[in-house]
Amino acid sequence: MTLTPISRRSALAGLAALLVFPMAARAREDFIDLNWTDLIPPGKEDVKQRLQGMGILPHDEMSTLRSAQPPSSGVRTDYNGKVVRLPGYMIPLGTSAAGVTDFILVPYVGACIHVPPPPANQLVFVTTDKPYESSGMFEAVNVTGMFGTAATSTQLGDIGYALSADLVEPFAR
Repeated sequence: MTLTPISRRSALAGLAALLVFPMAARAREDFIDLNWTDLIPPGKEDVKQRLQGMGILPHDEMSTLRSAQPPSSGVRTDYNGKVVRLPGYMIPLGTSAAGVTDFILVPYVGACIHVPPPPANQLVFVTTDKPYESSGMFEAVNVTGMFGTAATSTQLGDIGYALSADLVEPFAR
C-alpha cells in the first residue's frame, strides 16, 4: 500500500503522538501534589481556624491588612527544588498583553485583599514564562512547577515560598 502525502503526514503525526504522549503523560505525573497544610512545619499551629474569625474588612481599611498578618511558624525546606502542584486562588501582580506573568497564590478567597493575609508560610509568589489568561481576581488555579522557600515582601504581605510555574491551569480536582 502506498501512502499519499496527506496520509503519510497523518501516519507520522500519529507515530509522533504515540512516542511523545507517554512522555508528556509521565511529565505531568512527575510532581508532588501539595495541600496548604503541607507548607506548615510539622507540629506547628494551623492558622486557618485563627483567620476564619477575622472577617472581611472594607477597602478603606486595607492599609491595616498587612499589619494584621499573623507571624509565620516557619517554612518547610523539604520541598525545595521539587516539582509540585498546588491549588489556590490567584492575586495577579504582573501582567502582559498575553496574560498574568506573576501572582500571589493564596489558600482562600479574599486573602491579602479583603481579609488580612495569612502567615508567610501560607503565601506563594508565582512567576511564569507563559502568561496565563486569567478570568479575574481570585481565579481558582492549579500551579505546577519548581518550588522553594524564598522570603519576599510585598505591599500585600510577607511571602515565604516561590514557585516557578511550568503550568498554570484552571482548578480541577
